[in-house]
Formats: sequence, C-alpha cells, structure tokens
Amino acid sequence: MIFKVASVDSLVIYFGNEISEEIANDVQKAYLSLKSLNIEGIIEIIPSYTTIYISYDIFKYDYSSLVELLKQSINLEYEDNSSKNIINIDVYYGEEVGLDLSDMSIKTKLPIEKIIEIHSQKLYDVYAIGFAPGFGFLASVDKQIAVPRLSSPRKSVPKGSVAIADRQTAVYPQSSPGGWNIIGRTAMELFDKSLEKLSPLSVGDKVKFNAISKEEFLAQGGII
Repeated sequence: MIFKVASVDSLVIYFGNEISEEIANDVQKAYLSLKSLNIEGIIEIIPSYTTIYISYDIFKYDYSSLVELLKQSINLEYEDNSSKNIINIDVYYGEEVGLDLSDMSIKTKLPIEKIIEIHSQKLYDVYAIGFAPGFGFLASVDKQIAVPRLSSPRKSVPKGSVAIADRQTAVYPQSSPGGWNIIGRTAMELFDKSLEKLSPLSVGDKVKFNAISKEEFLAQGGII
C-alpha cells in the first residue's frame, strides 16, 4: 500500500497500478474493514479498482497520524460475514439494443446466443462506483467474452445500456459518452435521486443479469 496526499483534508491509498481481480479484492477487503470500524473523524471512504480515497477531519488528524492509524486498521484478510445484497437486473439482449453483439460474436468466435448465456449466468461483484452516479464497475466477466474497449468511443450511449470492457461489465445509468461494448439494455433505474446513495448499487453488493424478452422489456418501460 502506498499513501499519498490528495488535498489538505484527504488522501489516497494505492494498492497497485493496474486493474486486476487480485488488487480489486485487496481494495474491497481494505474498504470493508475500514468501513466496519466506523473510525471517528473519517468523513468519506471511496473505493475504486486500485485505490481508496479518504477524506478526514483536519481538526482530529494530521496526515501522518491518520496514515499510521490506517496502517494499523486495514485488514487485507477481512471476511465480510454479513449477507450479500444481490441486485437482479433484467436485460433485453436484442441486437437492436445490443449494438456490439455482432462484432463481439466475430471477435470471440461465439454465437450471439452463447455470449448472452455466458454473460447472464454469472454473479458479479460491485467493485467500485463511478465515473457517474450509479455506474457500477462489475467483475469479473468470463474470459470467453472479455473484449477490449472500442477504438472510437461513442458520443452518446443510450441510458440503460449493458456493456463489457475487458473483464468488466456495467450498466450506463444515464445517456453519456462511452467506449464499452454494448450487449443489451435494461429498463431498471440505476440512478435514483430519491435514494440517499443515488443508486441501488453499493460496493460489496452482487449483481445478477437476467435475460428477458423484448415484450417484457417494453412492458417494464424500456425504450428501443
């Protein structure tokens, strides 16, 4: 772990410089172990795949004293025994919304039906939230359907698009630019201003994608 100053009242802990399942697991264990302690004076703890951002009360800690406390408090062997929250997301994988399914089929040498089956049969971990509210980085995608980001990102990806980039998968909570491979769409709201945390997803949750028909998707309020 490497600690660096982010601002006068925040710091960042670096666990590595590349996205990997091993590093992401270390980040998640460190995050959950710190969160479980409810340390007074720590205002916010935000994990990503390779880092944890921490903001703190400068009237309680200076940088050095907080770093020492964190070194003593972080437990990379932490086991979270609480029941996992499983979020079910219904997805319509039709080609009219799965904009990159055909290209993925060529790249992976798998029929589209197999890509859908592989993607929807796994339980994914929520490793981080960002780059937009409700955008959950989920892993790990089966190697058979792991494809790199698009060489030319789209200027606008439709809201609800379900996508893959390398070993990660995610849902675009709002229409936005993006370079991930689009394989389907959901009518589920992943960004909800009425929720305190703005999204039904939280780090530590698990996500299950369920394939549904076009009729079911439209009945749920989906738009094609």
